[in-house]
Amino acid sequence: MATCLFNLKKSSGFKILLFCLWFCSSVHGQLKDRVKSPNFIIIFTDDQGYGDLGCFGGAHVSTPNIDRMAAEGMKLTSFYVAAPVCSPSRAALMTGCYPKRINMATGSNFGVLLAADSKGLHPNEITIAEVLKTKGYATGIIGKWHLGDQPEFLPTKQGFDEFYGLPYSHDIHPFHSNNVKFNFPDLPLLKDETVVELNPDANYLTQRITDKAVNFIERHKDEPFLLYIPHPLPHKPLYASPEFMKEVSSDIKTELAKENGNVNYKVRDKIYPQAINEIDASVGKILASLKANGLDENTLVIFTSDNGPSRNGLGSAGPLRGNKGETFEGGMREPAVVWWPGNIPAGTVSDQILTTMDFLPTFAKLANAEIPNDRIIDGKDIWSVLSGKQEENKAIHEQFYYYKANQLEAVRSGNWKYRKQGEKKILYNLKTDLGEVVNVASKYPEIVEKLDQYFNGFEKELGIGEELSNKCRPAGFVEKPKALNK
Repeated sequence: MATCLFNLKKSSGFKILLFCLWFCSSVHGQLKDRVKSPNFIIIFTDDQGYGDLGCFGGAHVSTPNIDRMAAEGMKLTSFYVAAPVCSPSRAALMTGCYPKRINMATGSNFGVLLAADSKGLHPNEITIAEVLKTKGYATGIIGKWHLGDQPEFLPTKQGFDEFYGLPYSHDIHPFHSNNVKFNFPDLPLLKDETVVELNPDANYLTQRITDKAVNFIERHKDEPFLLYIPHPLPHKPLYASPEFMKEVSSDIKTELAKENGNVNYKVRDKIYPQAINEIDASVGKILASLKANGLDENTLVIFTSDNGPSRNGLGSAGPLRGNKGETFEGGMREPAVVWWPGNIPAGTVSDQILTTMDFLPTFAKLANAEIPNDRIIDGKDIWSVLSGKQEENKAIHEQFYYYKANQLEAVRSGNWKYRKQGEKKILYNLKTDLGEVVNVASKYPEIVEKLDQYFNGFEKELGIGEELSNKCRPAGFVEKPKALNK
């Protein structure tokens, strides 16, 4: 994979100059924009499957608040993340780009970014937070970042005014089952750029994130805001606060009491419903805060997840095949609900192909913000779909591409999904075969040929395999990265 070192101080200075010019050009009329500009909240869970909500058929979980969001808003049934694992999925959400386009399809030496990784989202990338800041938005992230833990890559260097949370997954921790190999440092909890706590009690992560989110809403109720809430859970190992452990069996509680710092993953797997239930309750508190502060009719809220469920049967992909780390539907098609009373028609469903990459251009359009035209993004403005004004048979995305790390593995167009495995060509009709069971390539050679052309064209655009084309932009790299500590 192509990598190189960049002078981040120099590039960051150029970025500041670019933003000064860009920001000044948008000042005129900003007060007028503030009156009309909606707030945006993205609630982004970790490793939650397509079938892990009641409104998506999950009978094993209780999610009344998210189900109410769906009843009062829109359910998206063909909604995708741009990668089946954490860091690249989040990079796509932040930038509106396929991860390979910004060289964020992997960490520097692993599939995701680890502690003290030399790699991170390049400071010159324009994030969704930076776009909205040009229109006077307050911007905050509360939860898990996972796009670089070095000072140059933290959220406060990527357009966020406030950060409270973890720089990466909560299992990147000395208790990790493979820590003999990784030798992880203590897990840091940050406020902005400062480590304020080491090894925070994971039983209270969801609760603390919720409290901070409600506080952010109350402090910024008189100005437009972007609030990004990437929950660390239900990624393994699973946790829930005492309030949500009341119905757990005494046998499980007894086993958990024996841990003494050595996390029992297998036993914790059994509290998956409790972890999901607490996240749902968190959503309920956030919606209640919006209503209490008179913001519910001026706030677009989106709930979804970063990739499919873990491979060991934890969580549910519902009717979909595959799990986290795979480019089958179960690894990349996510449960998604959008809510904005009076603006998104209640009780509606869209099966349009939509992605997290669409957040940036859609929010920019709603906020009357400009996206710099010196870079390619892959996301589309999907407001016509969310507002119920788009014809279902008129596609926003003619194609969607499924990447695993830097390798393109499949493409979807309409109801057809085409996989290429060496010389083997596989075609599924997702309308009749959602579980990707029957290869119908031999019956539809003309469809195979068309999708093969899409596949080859996009693979050439971004580069074949580990190759990065000139249509790709660099990630950031630092020399001598250090673990965060107090």
